[in-house]
Amino acid sequence: SGWAWLAQSADGKLEILAMKDADTPLTLDKKPILTLDVWEHAYYIDHRNARPNYIGQFWNFVNWSHAESQLS
Repeated sequence: SGWAWLAQSADGKLEILAMKDADTPLTLDKKPILTLDVWEHAYYIDHRNARPNYIGQFWNFVNWSHAESQLS
């Protein structure tokens, strides 16, 4: 449970971070680029316990132009 983040470190490297609760890349001095909510409440109504289906469909909605615009 938690969040999956694509974040950028101060040296410009991209990282994938698994975080829980209210943690964000900002708490690690990293810039958030993209996030995926993987808490059960985010997918249960549409996907029941099929988290992989939820994650698979997530890629159909990512706005890559916006994510790219967030890069330093």
